[in-house]
Amino acid sequence: MHTNDIIREYKPLRITSPAFESNHPIPSKYTCEGKDINPPLDIDGIPEKSHSLALIVDDPDAPGKTWVHWVVWNIPITHHIKENSIPGEQGVNDFGRIAWGGPCPPSGTHRYFFKVYALDTLLPLSSTSTKKELEQAMGEHILAFGELVGLYNKKVV
Repeated sequence: MHTNDIIREYKPLRITSPAFESNHPIPSKYTCEGKDINPPLDIDGIPEKSHSLALIVDDPDAPGKTWVHWVVWNIPITHHIKENSIPGEQGVNDFGRIAWGGPCPPSGTHRYFFKVYALDTLLPLSSTSTKKELEQAMGEHILAFGELVGLYNKKVV
């Protein structure tokens, strides 16, 4: 089951960031050309029955496959994810790290999808879990979904 097929049935979350607007450039501070820290996110519309949040950040414009930059689950219910934070349990990204990996496209402007899920449970995943394992574990537990898209084009090539 593909997560995008499930989420259409659920309540929308509103995801914004004080650092950048939707479909606008992500400041270099949050990328491989800056401090490489996660940007802050604001989340509105979380259903009352939510027990946790999950977050996936990925780049569908990467050569060869969608590149995963961050995988986080069991985030306590909050309306603000702070910059340079570890808001929940992290999994393995496509850099092979259990951490945020900021935008660092090899060429051109890429889109970065910050996808937030409100869940009706906590997830029993290990720190070696990947995006695919997180999507499978979320399955029927998604109550709401929202995303914010940021853009980035590396300045130094």
